[in-house]
Amino acid sequence: MGSEKNPYSKTIDWLLEKDDPGVRYLALRDVCLDRAAAAKERKRALADGPMAAILAKMNPDGYWSAPGPGYFPKYFSAIWSLIQLAELGGSIEADKKISTACRYFLDHGLAEGGQVSASGAPSGTADCMQGNMCWALTTLGCDDKRLPAAYDWMARSVTGEGIAPMKEKDAPVRYYAGKCGPEFACGSNNKQACAWGAIKVMRAFAAWPEKARTAGIGRASARGVKFLFSVDPATAAYPCGWTTKPSQSWFKFGFPVFYITDVLQILEVLAALGLGKDRRSQNLVKLVEGKHTADGKWLLEYDYAGKTWGDYGKKKQPNKWVTLRALRALGVTA
Repeated sequence: MGSEKNPYSKTIDWLLEKDDPGVRYLALRDVCLDRAAAAKERKRALADGPMAAILAKMNPDGYWSAPGPGYFPKYFSAIWSLIQLAELGGSIEADKKISTACRYFLDHGLAEGGQVSASGAPSGTADCMQGNMCWALTTLGCDDKRLPAAYDWMARSVTGEGIAPMKEKDAPVRYYAGKCGPEFACGSNNKQACAWGAIKVMRAFAAWPEKARTAGIGRASARGVKFLFSVDPATAAYPCGWTTKPSQSWFKFGFPVFYITDVLQILEVLAALGLGKDRRSQNLVKLVEGKHTADGKWLLEYDYAGKTWGDYGKKKQPNKWVTLRALRALGVTA
């Protein structure tokens, strides 16, 4: 379907192979921009792809592995399963099971103050989890009335508006040991700004419908963009907590992507924000382009094989899911 003038024409043809309906569906939708063909292929993807494997493991009540907030066990419970379904192009419209799962998660994993929580309490929140789940629920088509409160908390947690310091334990709304301060501060990163968390938060803001974006979300998004460009994104030289060098995980492209983040996801988020062609993104673009093989494919360098539902290929081999991520981030179309 690609033009011969397109340097990724053969790569796109590879993604469209009919023996892999999950990738084919998303390639039709996002690279070929053929919504009608994608809608037909989605049925096959739901019946005979990773989405089918994940949904087959869901309890009829709407959870995976164990009832409750859905964080444990890693990486089989609701949080991780819903993230995967969103990555795979799932939607409430396509399968009512996903609607049941979204509702169950919000009933058990969202605190009253809008915090996505591993425990169900406000103290169990963190930027990476908040951003991942706000993005996943939005991408899956969830329109629950509780979701705006999760976005409001997320925005204010970035700017600090109306949130007391962690030490003020009697305050009705405050930071906690994990989500310990504004500007993406995280207890797991020695109370410094966590870029992994920031990227998840910014991904969610980019996915949230423009008409629903409050002034607070706008202020938080502006701070997030400033943070992402506070260093050359290609270096991932963000605050490192207790170490002096960025994690090597940044430079290993993977699928699925949970809280551990790669630089490809930085480009994905910048592209979603309309900043993929920004001059400050150009070194990152070159890095991503430079990692493909001679025949225009990207390798799977980081995975969760055996640790979660679904099989997404072998490590250190050309991988359709990673290649799809890269083409979308680079803005490649057929």
